[in-house]
Amino acid sequence: MELREQNWMRNSSTWSGYKYQSQPNKEKRLDILKISMHQKVFFVFSFLLKKTDITHKLILDLVPKTIGYLQPNPAYRAKLSMLSTVSKIRGQVRSVGYPQAEGILGDCMLRYGNELGAQSGFGFALLEMGEALKHVAQAKDCMDVRVKRTFIDPLQSLQHKELKEIAYHLRKLEGRRLDFDYKKRRKGKIADSEIKKAFEKFEESKDLAERSMFNLLERDVQRMQHLSGLLEAVMDYHRQSHQILENLRSSLQSRITDASNQPKREFASKSVASTVCYTDIYGFSTCSSDTEVTEALSEKYAPVVVHPPNKVTIKAQMSDKPTSNNDNGPPLDQPCCQALYSFQPGNKGELGFKEGDIIILTSQIDENWCEGMIRGEAGLFPMNFVKVLVPLPQ
Repeated sequence: MELREQNWMRNSSTWSGYKYQSQPNKEKRLDILKISMHQKVFFVFSFLLKKTDITHKLILDLVPKTIGYLQPNPAYRAKLSMLSTVSKIRGQVRSVGYPQAEGILGDCMLRYGNELGAQSGFGFALLEMGEALKHVAQAKDCMDVRVKRTFIDPLQSLQHKELKEIAYHLRKLEGRRLDFDYKKRRKGKIADSEIKKAFEKFEESKDLAERSMFNLLERDVQRMQHLSGLLEAVMDYHRQSHQILENLRSSLQSRITDASNQPKREFASKSVASTVCYTDIYGFSTCSSDTEVTEALSEKYAPVVVHPPNKVTIKAQMSDKPTSNNDNGPPLDQPCCQALYSFQPGNKGELGFKEGDIIILTSQIDENWCEGMIRGEAGLFPMNFVKVLVPLPQ
């Protein structure tokens, strides 16, 4: 058995040496080991050595790819690493988060949504979606922290502690093998006690190396728990993202339905040449076309016809406009308008009226909607259903 151990260690290599050899060389060395020592001893050691080498390679490859999955932009990763290094050199505690793609897109939508304004349907939808994407980015930040704590850190700890310790034992084993081999060849010149002591040290190093590799490979349950931590973190992120986006989809669909039920507006072109500015008898200055001014004033006021000085008469003008259904309508001494079409309110807060009704104007919400009052009822109505007789003061 002693001779087999000598031949085996003479032809073996350390685990760190295996890491830098090509695959054909590894197989060749293992074939030599198989010839030089007992079959069972060869199988155990080569199995442990192969699995330990694979575990080391796995960690070296898996950790960077996991970080790349969480933070796919290499330029940002390099920038964050540089900032972290500078902060450590300066003794500062500075935490700079990775800019998530969802957060960048959300900021863009929020900026242009604010510029369009919440009164615009599309602008309000941009604001809602921007906020939702910001929440998704926050959920992804939480996933990054959780994956680092439950998966990346344990693997890096394994690499820096246990695998480093195994490499140390293998290097020590190789050194003691060389020492024992040297003393064995010089048998007769070196005392047998020295040779025996060298062999005992070599045997001790072999046991330590095998035991450390065996303990590493026996912790599969712990490694599976780390993998489960990665899975749970990713699932929680996707679950939160799904909930956020599902709420956004419901809200957006509701707004699309409400906007589709609004009365359709038609474009009315107005000639620049026919537009004039005037000041009415109440001192309100406004701009309107000549036709609108004439029609508005002719419905209430009779023009004065000037005759020779000995005869002045007032001629009442008959309007060819439809007679108002609101016979007791308000006088034209306050802001008002006349209904061109009938309007049936479709939502709460809207004001209904019939064609020809005179509506008192109280305020203008925007260029398309006004607030008015008729028959003691107040509400909102579209501007394209009416004709302004006396505009609101500027």
